[in-house]
Amino acid sequence: MKKQKHQDDVYLASRLFLAAFAGAISYFAFPRPGFWPAIFVSVALFFVAVRGATLIRAWLVGFVGGFTFFASQCWWLSQYLGPLPLVALSLLQALFVAFGMLAYEAGRRRIKSQLIQAIFFASVWTGREWVSTHWPYGGFPWSRLSMSQAYSPLAGWVYFGGLSLLSFVVAAVSTIAVICLPKIVTASSRAAAFRLMATTLMVAFLVPILVPPSQGQGEKFRVVGIQGNANAGLFANTVPGEILANHLAVTEKFVNSKIGGAKLVVWPENASDLNPLDNQPIATRIDRLVNEKLGVPLVFGTLTNSNGNAYNSSLLWKPSVGLADQYDKKRPVPFAEYVPDRDFWFQLAPDLIGLIYRGFAFGTRDPIFEVDGKRFGVLICFEIAVDEISQGIVDGGATAIISQTNNADFGHSDESYQQIAIAKLRAIETGLPLINVSTTGPSGAFTGSGKTLALVPAFEPRFFVVDLPLRKSDTPAMSLGRYFDIVNIVAAMVLILTLEVHRRRRKP
Repeated sequence: MKKQKHQDDVYLASRLFLAAFAGAISYFAFPRPGFWPAIFVSVALFFVAVRGATLIRAWLVGFVGGFTFFASQCWWLSQYLGPLPLVALSLLQALFVAFGMLAYEAGRRRIKSQLIQAIFFASVWTGREWVSTHWPYGGFPWSRLSMSQAYSPLAGWVYFGGLSLLSFVVAAVSTIAVICLPKIVTASSRAAAFRLMATTLMVAFLVPILVPPSQGQGEKFRVVGIQGNANAGLFANTVPGEILANHLAVTEKFVNSKIGGAKLVVWPENASDLNPLDNQPIATRIDRLVNEKLGVPLVFGTLTNSNGNAYNSSLLWKPSVGLADQYDKKRPVPFAEYVPDRDFWFQLAPDLIGLIYRGFAFGTRDPIFEVDGKRFGVLICFEIAVDEISQGIVDGGATAIISQTNNADFGHSDESYQQIAIAKLRAIETGLPLINVSTTGPSGAFTGSGKTLALVPAFEPRFFVVDLPLRKSDTPAMSLGRYFDIVNIVAAMVLILTLEVHRRRRKP
């Protein structure tokens, strides 16, 4: 009896170690390491660790692996606030992964086919991603499997079904490899296993080739991005107007360069630390810049106030007009830009919650700016990771995307590199060219096919000029693909219910 218990303990410890390792090595797949094949090893090890486990052990495998999965990738959360936010986020996300592994193992027992078991795992993982990116407080739309593939040959899958479809493909390839490789090595059903593995790889890597080259074509529209390299972080001890001065200085360099043909200039999120809507001297200064030096509209980020509410805003400032349009961030980040249920969370972490002394309201304005008759979709910072924001931009008839962000809070960490990789995937998914402008960088621009038009190194005050090929979105991801998550979750539930009904009917 003691020997059996010892063996069980060793078996559980092996599963948990494998899960922890699986989560940890996922770090290498995401930018900045960017070794994208590592994500297949990570998912495969998760699959091996959970298969055949008891329900309790499956939950533990998911919890341990989920914690290391998120903690390894999102360590940048601890850059200025210490380990508490990172630990709290990783524990919460680990719970989602734990219940996902529990759901998988409970369903797997009803499935006889190993191939269907592998596909079911991919379905559950993708469904878990959807849940954790929407709940609670809007979720944490980061660290999806697909986000590791921006620079891989598989990136084109987002054209067909968005980031969720690519996550599903990554998980399916990983799990099918787990069931095929042992058979190929041991000569057990070698031919069939080899055919299945070869077919899986062929489909996974050849389908993205079908993305039409027209995604990168369209009427050229010259846009200038300004990276001010400004210390615009939450705890930056700057003199009022210093961040604005940084962007003015780099813009002056562009003006002096005498590069012609520009039709729009874009500054990043929080580029003006003084709100021109409440500060007439600043409004006059921006008027002079736009009217006398640029001669074209300027889009820039600042913090605004309206009816007692604070907003993280993007302003469109036109020559001879001044303020022409305004977009207020629709999805401020919980526990960063506002604190949901503040009274409750303040009791748990008063020092940390006290640092977030004000909360931004949720914007309601449409995210479309019109310049020279062209429609630009605007999103701010973490909104690049929110599926519904990009879908709303496409529905608004945008022909290009302006993504403004402030990465100063994350220093020299991987966060900004992960974010610009997501921006590239969004360009392919929507089919729209995208310019991503950051306070500290890296900044860059992509065509609707994902081709890099410009990439500015981080922590350098630079401007860059790109000719965005404007076009309307016509990707499958923005029509039928946006419903992939619903179909995936419903299909998984129907499969298990059908198998359960069938099993009960067969009982004597």
